[in-house]
Amino acid sequence: MSSPSIKDVADSAGVSVGTVSTVLNHPERVSPSTLSEVNRVISELRYIPNDAARQLRAGQSTTIGMIVPDITNPFFTGILRGVEDAAADIHLSLIVGDSGDSEQRQESYTDLFEKQRVRGLLLSPVGILPQRLSEMGQRGTPVVLVDHAGAEAKMSCVSVDDVAGGYMATRHLLETGARRIGFLAGLFGYQQVNDRLQGAELAVAEYPGAHIEVIRTANHSALAGREAAEGIARRSKRQVPEAIFAVNDMLALGVLQAFMGSSGIRVPDDLSLVGYDDVEFAQAAITPLSSIRQPANVMGRTALSLLQEQMINPDARPRRVTFEPELIIRASSSPV
Repeated sequence: MSSPSIKDVADSAGVSVGTVSTVLNHPERVSPSTLSEVNRVISELRYIPNDAARQLRAGQSTTIGMIVPDITNPFFTGILRGVEDAAADIHLSLIVGDSGDSEQRQESYTDLFEKQRVRGLLLSPVGILPQRLSEMGQRGTPVVLVDHAGAEAKMSCVSVDDVAGGYMATRHLLETGARRIGFLAGLFGYQQVNDRLQGAELAVAEYPGAHIEVIRTANHSALAGREAAEGIARRSKRQVPEAIFAVNDMLALGVLQAFMGSSGIRVPDDLSLVGYDDVEFAQAAITPLSSIRQPANVMGRTALSLLQEQMINPDARPRRVTFEPELIIRASSSPV
């Protein structure tokens, strides 16, 4: 059975197709009795308006797209909530793609959203920024980078000063007395990871005798953090770091899970731990996690505001908004 058309609604309501269209688009222009009858028929027939066709005729979409690298990470969930709330305020809808830390999937979603003629695109990028992002803006689909400083891109972006955040986290661990610092890195295809490591190295350079070990993981998940911690637990005692700075909270929470078992390493008695993002789970962990706070919701709202500027005025000069991180000290980090 085919879906009812706008003509079916018009025939059943005894009005013209134009009247049904007016009810859908400008209900204030229709008499209360006609409005009530057409809406009754729409409900009875379960008619669903073709928004894509309507937007195509209008020449302007009411949908924006966003691509994030890991939708299961609460940090990106917080950004998405900020974007969605701000979009709703200006009557825009949001569709989301999860690139899964894959440049190929990111490219596929970018293609899909441009083909769907979204009004604009928010992107938290993986790897090197493709040239096509600037070209999209020239073709009428503005792009704003999220959680990325975008120094090499001529487009608006919102980010946190991750060099400062990496410095804060590592300086705090050094101030507890730790000198062997493990940097739980995740993937190096992200500017954020490189910047946080740079900040950590700056802090270590200020303390004679201190050194930092970069510990790679398969991704940025709690499972990857747990696997890395299990590997550390198999080392000899002198090879175990005195403190770990994890590049995000999910990795740090995985470390906590691993060391809660029979590893022989206790947090914070044997090893101090700091994460990054300050997701909700950080404070709720059995050993509350010290972390670098990023204002995820505000970042999302700001990104939408920057995108709106570009949508209203394509010739508007791109803007970069950088937030300052904040060190939140909890029980997972204490003096060695």
